[in-house]
Amino acid sequence: MLAVAGLAAAAACVVTSTTAVSAANETSAAFACRVTYSPNDWGSGFSLAVGIGNLGSSAVDGWTLTYSYSGNQTLQQGWSGTWTQSGKRVTVTNASWNGTIPAGGTVNTGANFSYSGTNTTPTDFAVNGAACTGTPPTTATTPITLPTTPTTTTTTTPPPPGPAPALHVSGNKLLTADGKTYRLLGVNRSSGEFACVQGKGMWDSGPVDQASVDAMKAWNIHAVRIPLNEDCWLGLSGTPSGAPYQQAVKDYAKLLEANGINPILDLHWTHGQYTGTSSACTDVNATCQKPMPDRQYAPAFWTQVATAFKGDDAVVFDLFNEPYPDAADNWANAAAEWKCLRDGGTCTGIGYPVAGMQELVDAVRATGAKNVVMTAGLTWTNDLTQWLTYRPNDPAGNLVASWHSYNFNACVTVSCWDSQIGTVAAQVPVQAGEIGQNSCAHDYIDQLMAWLDAHNLGYTAWTWNPWGCSGGNVLIEDYNGTPTKTYGEGFRAHLLTVKP
Repeated sequence: MLAVAGLAAAAACVVTSTTAVSAANETSAAFACRVTYSPNDWGSGFSLAVGIGNLGSSAVDGWTLTYSYSGNQTLQQGWSGTWTQSGKRVTVTNASWNGTIPAGGTVNTGANFSYSGTNTTPTDFAVNGAACTGTPPTTATTPITLPTTPTTTTTTTPPPPGPAPALHVSGNKLLTADGKTYRLLGVNRSSGEFACVQGKGMWDSGPVDQASVDAMKAWNIHAVRIPLNEDCWLGLSGTPSGAPYQQAVKDYAKLLEANGINPILDLHWTHGQYTGTSSACTDVNATCQKPMPDRQYAPAFWTQVATAFKGDDAVVFDLFNEPYPDAADNWANAAAEWKCLRDGGTCTGIGYPVAGMQELVDAVRATGAKNVVMTAGLTWTNDLTQWLTYRPNDPAGNLVASWHSYNFNACVTVSCWDSQIGTVAAQVPVQAGEIGQNSCAHDYIDQLMAWLDAHNLGYTAWTWNPWGCSGGNVLIEDYNGTPTKTYGEGFRAHLLTVKP
């Protein structure tokens, strides 16, 4: 018997097939369920997403899924549940945080497998001993014919015609105006944070026209995170700055929205002199990343941005890129560092007055804007361990936790994601605003995206800029959308298999 709850080998290439499975059942059962079995197959293994739907009229507390393979599929790792395998038999039991399946609801889990030969889709799914027929308990079932192997073709599902959806938060989900769940899946488009202060114009000479957006749509991109510069928006420094900079941001956001792509506006580079741990520059101006937003200008930035986009709820506000007041404090006092994040003021190791996340939320809401807002955690927002305790109050109820995950971060295992990120995601939406891998490969992001998919969480990869993969985390060779080898290729292949 093989029991897997931690980290093992991850996928190397992704091709997908999604099959809704309804196994035959000769008698009615008190509990009715449907299993959705979705493998991303690369020929010698696959990353599997499984959804368990409760078709009954009452919640199920505690679940165990069982099924069997006909071939030599071998479990490598599992997440969002405890996966075990004995021979060809696979058993999955719920994690501590996802044991309840509400009536009409679904829970998600996933795993990675290796195999050789034929990868036949299993048919004998059962939950708590009841065969999953895909029909209510009182309805007779009819066996269906299943494909013997997953397909090996990838189809592109570009954003639909029409504008990007307006979004709001309900519980731990993002919803569209008509109540459908939605995930922000896409990329970061860097340059709005640095080009204006480095003599490189607005977008680092890159196009922001219809052709460039069409290239994004060919990747099935539904969200673009746009890093911004505080000084350039406010007209304090840089070229362009002030009104021309603002208009360029508005025009690009409008173009993306018209193509069904949600813009995420991110405050990336800010004012304030910082020379402490992990300092990126000593300049008081917004010429690098700082540990926290400044009280002098950051609230004014968000007041202006929120005023500009008020009433356009397709636009999401990411209030500050990657806080690291804990590094500035040399990780000496966790409670004080989390309070600095939320409340701002005077923070140890930071020489300028800090704007906390609560102050920035208040600045946005004071304009009347109801847009979804994202707020970060500590350690370059890889740490969300105390996010729920120190989250700001949002009177609009449209708050999302912002998380970043790279292969070189601290929280890089399934067990860490389950315990730290899954706990937050059980209560509020979590958006992985930046994901990446600095080795030019994609095995890490393959595993990460499979976990995020299993939890119905959104993600935007770093970065849609043609800088070459030698520096890592670069998706494209050119603005026509030619993917880098193999990081860009892996991300594109996966993105083409998922829907928002």
